[in-house]
Amino acid sequence: MKFKIRYIAVLLINILLFGGCQKRVEKKETRNTAFIHNAMGKLTDVMVHDIFSPPVASRIYAYSSIAAYEALLPLYSNYRSLSGQLNGLDSLPKPEIGQEYCFPLASVHAFLAVGRTLTFSGDMIDEFEPVIYQQYKDLGISDDVYDRSIQYGAAVATKILEWAGKDGYKETRGFRYTVTKDPAKWKPTPPAYMDAVEPNWYKIRPFVLDTCSQFKPPVATSFSMEKGSKFYKEVMEVYETTKNLTEEQKAIASFWDCNPFVMHQTGHVMYASKKISPGGHWMNIAGVASKKAKADLMKTVETYMLVSISLADGFISCWDEKYRSAVIRPETIINSAIDENWQPLLQTPPFPEYPSGHSVVSNAAAITLTSLYGDSFSFIDSTETKYGLPSRNFKSFQHAADEAAISRLYGGIHFKPAIINGSVEGKQVGTLVTTTLKTRNQRISHKSN
Repeated sequence: MKFKIRYIAVLLINILLFGGCQKRVEKKETRNTAFIHNAMGKLTDVMVHDIFSPPVASRIYAYSSIAAYEALLPLYSNYRSLSGQLNGLDSLPKPEIGQEYCFPLASVHAFLAVGRTLTFSGDMIDEFEPVIYQQYKDLGISDDVYDRSIQYGAAVATKILEWAGKDGYKETRGFRYTVTKDPAKWKPTPPAYMDAVEPNWYKIRPFVLDTCSQFKPPVATSFSMEKGSKFYKEVMEVYETTKNLTEEQKAIASFWDCNPFVMHQTGHVMYASKKISPGGHWMNIAGVASKKAKADLMKTVETYMLVSISLADGFISCWDEKYRSAVIRPETIINSAIDENWQPLLQTPPFPEYPSGHSVVSNAAAITLTSLYGDSFSFIDSTETKYGLPSRNFKSFQHAADEAAISRLYGGIHFKPAIINGSVEGKQVGTLVTTTLKTRNQRISHKSN
């Protein structure tokens, strides 16, 4: 009897000691989604500062978000690892059994560690980290739990970076696209006449796609400037549309510009203005949606992760066709054959025309977000306010994707088939991601303590 009483007493003490500590470490405040939202915002700021191309930016978002997801996973038993589900990703580090962790802290650390490694301006993240980590400490996390959580996040980040290092990115550096004299093919466009961006991006290992050409779009319209030809009509559609834009159409084009390469020329001086990439725009929409839905921490991180993968595979799929068909841009053909003084509303980005990258990735992201939050999820998109543009209201993610796609016609940088076929391609990518990746043991939202 005394033994039983002593056993119960020891058991109660252990529950009080370890259970109380666990409650203190993993209390609701540590699961505040503001931490990961702020970290995502900082990573976007770094990428805008470093002027990463849209495909490269999508890669950075994806690996960083996957690291955040995997480091947070042990706290949520009804979520699954992506190990074995993403191409080339095998087993990931596990937390030590019987030890206490603050997994939200580990998640943010893994996210920032990957982001710092894959960007140039790591000093911006170095300045940000002490501030956000101090906020965790202020919640009462003990030093040993803090150190253990940081170490676990670092271990996950190291594994993700090792995986990223085998995706073909390093092997595609330094290659340039060879411009030909073929009148149908892409050529550098004013004002900077930049080299083609990422001509070998199709060689990057996809995340979910079987191959870069899994959703190869229909063949682009055959080049012909004979009046009455299909291509001639497409050229004239861009020319006439841009000459008769309404103020609303101009606003739509500017809102979805998302061109990090915009150059300005004053006299003999040329300078760049920095803007968010298409992927960055949709990652911000992912944040807007999760905030409006009051998603808990795990669903918020899941949202960022799934959207980032859709964007990354969308760019790989899109870039595969861009450099296979190498279609000339409207600006080049209109200036040479229709009107030498014509200029598009938006500055033409430095890569081939077909298909429209924004159409592909916007639809991929919209399909993914719809799978998470529904097809009638209205929201206010304030992404561009920091770049001097007003917010826009959307009744659904697909509404936003449709507007992003048609903005390329209003902006004068794409022919209609690139928009239509790019949208279909993007939906195929998004559907593949949402139906292939199994993130939950049960399709229910986790409720925080």
